[in-house]
Amino acid sequence: MTDLLRFATAGSVDDGKSTLIGRLLFDTKSLFIDQLEAVEAVSAARGDEYTNLALLTDGLRAEREQGITIDVAYRYFSTPRRKFIIADTPGHIQYTRNMVTGASTADLALVLVDARKGIVEQSRRHAFLCSLLRVPHLVLCVNKMDLVDWSQEVYERIVEEFTAFAAKLDITDLAIVPISALHGDNIVTRSTNMPWYQGPSLLHHLEHVHIASDRNLVDVRFPVQFVVRPQSTVVTDYRGYAGQVASGVLKPGDEVMVLPSGFTTRISAIETADGPVAEAFPPMSVTIRLEDEIDISRGDMICRPNNAPSVAQDVEALVCWMDESKPLTVGGKYAVKHTTRNARAIVRQLHYRLDVNSLHRDEQAQSLTLNEIGRIRLRTTVPLLADEYRRNRTTGGFIIIDENTNRTVAAGMIVEAV
Repeated sequence: MTDLLRFATAGSVDDGKSTLIGRLLFDTKSLFIDQLEAVEAVSAARGDEYTNLALLTDGLRAEREQGITIDVAYRYFSTPRRKFIIADTPGHIQYTRNMVTGASTADLALVLVDARKGIVEQSRRHAFLCSLLRVPHLVLCVNKMDLVDWSQEVYERIVEEFTAFAAKLDITDLAIVPISALHGDNIVTRSTNMPWYQGPSLLHHLEHVHIASDRNLVDVRFPVQFVVRPQSTVVTDYRGYAGQVASGVLKPGDEVMVLPSGFTTRISAIETADGPVAEAFPPMSVTIRLEDEIDISRGDMICRPNNAPSVAQDVEALVCWMDESKPLTVGGKYAVKHTTRNARAIVRQLHYRLDVNSLHRDEQAQSLTLNEIGRIRLRTTVPLLADEYRRNRTTGGFIIIDENTNRTVAAGMIVEAV
């Protein structure tokens, strides 16, 4: 079975993110003929000297007119070794929220740098955000090497500067590849223009990067999404609890505890759409049946008796504010969605606003506006069954919703649940 790698592209404007994705799709023969013909026609109509592969992902009219990415574009392709989902995220500072959305579920992030410009403010911003979002693997792509005459000196200067900055961040796996997205150098095959580079091509790295160990298989977390209770004469007295395994491994016979009630029981069976299975692990969607009848509903969580998440109504979290109409202020009341659990919450405290570029903490801040990141304390109406985000991205993440407009206004990462 080929496994799935989700990766996001990030970087400053005009660093070539969309061109890189177009090149990956083109060189892996993942395009339909009509897609390629449409891009060739648009490129010709615009007077481009070459087929503009960036048009494959920049689908909005405003994106094509300005030559920038605005929304997050998702593309799919596969090789015999692995399947891929790409999130092409914007480079502009005003679209930080879109970048956070695209990277939040990524296994790997590609940060592109223009070899002529070197590391710029947005390069640091996106590397920091990837670190904040706990993206396990980071690849720095030094793009447009053709415009600096394939210079090893330029490449090594950028590598030295970026690794010095990355040392301040929590990045566990960093790879660096010199590329030319326009010409395809080091994208799918090794480039002959850079014989001094001895590493793998970008696609080879994407195919072989090890992601299985990134999943938390220690802490059992199963948020209940739906209670399966068919009213049928064929199936009588059936009660199952459906959901997606957030972390850990579940097997029939395992002793489990249900939160927030605290009752314990054992798993009698684990079932999928294809029938019973001997074990369940992330990200499988399964139905769990228990030996005892316990009052369980949507929003409850199944875990191990001696390894449970925090049951807390006071939550310390880092949030990225996404609402352009109203800022986050102390005393603001919102709805919170955490795993399958819904709650209402009030902002008790704004500890500081974080300057993403300098990593400076502004402890005098009174509010968070669009795309700003800060640490807050939330008080919820019902307990959240939460882990720290650094330990579990699923049970450590949440979204904040404006109850009046039903818009998602922030993405949060739990630092501490008390």
